[in-house]
Amino acid sequence: MQERQRRSFTEDYKRQAAELVVSSGRSVTSVAKELGLRDSVLRRWADKLRKEPASAAWRPTTQATPMSADQASEIARLRQENERLRMERDTLKKSIAIFAGTRI
Repeated sequence: MQERQRRSFTEDYKRQAAELVVSSGRSVTSVAKELGLRDSVLRRWADKLRKEPASAAWRPTTQATPMSADQASEIARLRQENERLRMERDTLKKSIAIFAGTRI
């Protein structure tokens, strides 16, 4: 039987993944699934981030640059497209449930 190869992640990646859990308010499970990680690994990283004093937490040293009009319009367009795709996905899920129920 072939053993699984152990993956290694940079400290920066671990911090960003943990910050995604802490700042987004999403569950560890949903973020872990999205990133292709095990829940326990991401939970450990998030707990470590929460235990760090605020002064030790990573913060960008420069101010974020304001978005240009092109970037803002692109973000708005992508958000609309994202919403449309979610609606299409939900519609497909419902139709699959309906057809699966009638075949029984």
